Amino acid sequence: MSPVLLIDLEGKQVGTITLDEAKEMARAKSCDLVEVAPEARPIVCKLMDWGREKYEREKKAKAARKKEHAIAIKEVKFRPNIDEHDFETKARQVRTFLEKGHHAKVSVMFRMRELRRPENGFQVLKRVQDFVADIAKLEEAPSRASQRVACMVLAPK
Repeated sequence: MSPVLLIDLEGKQVGTITLDEAKEMARAKSCDLVEVAPEARPIVCKLMDWGREKYEREKKAKAARKKEHAIAIKEVKFRPNIDEHDFETKARQVRTFLEKGHHAKVSVMFRMRELRRPENGFQVLKRVQDFVADIAKLEEAPSRASQRVACMVLAPK
């Protein structure tokens, strides 16, 4: 039979023994024989409670997933010829998103004749950027994503 290097329940090396002897020791101590390093010579095996080990690994993975935080991108749409009050309302909404820790995508949508003067849309984006400059940084610069939409992404500082 092939020899294995056995590690007991406390983590101490028992030594190199045959596989049958290792299985017998596992049965005697009512635990599992787990192959730790199959590519090593001799193969390293460990006596452990596999069910408990599996439970603890799942618990650690669950705790790690709990700490993960997905970034939410909230979008606010503007028009190039937006009225002052509407602009302030929407800009305040962008500000609240950023204060809550979300990223904010600011879009300016153009219609027919508005396409002739895209600089009006970029002025709106610049005004929004200035409005939230104290709490936000520019993550994605203003650009024409398509023919009818100009957008930028702001992230909290």
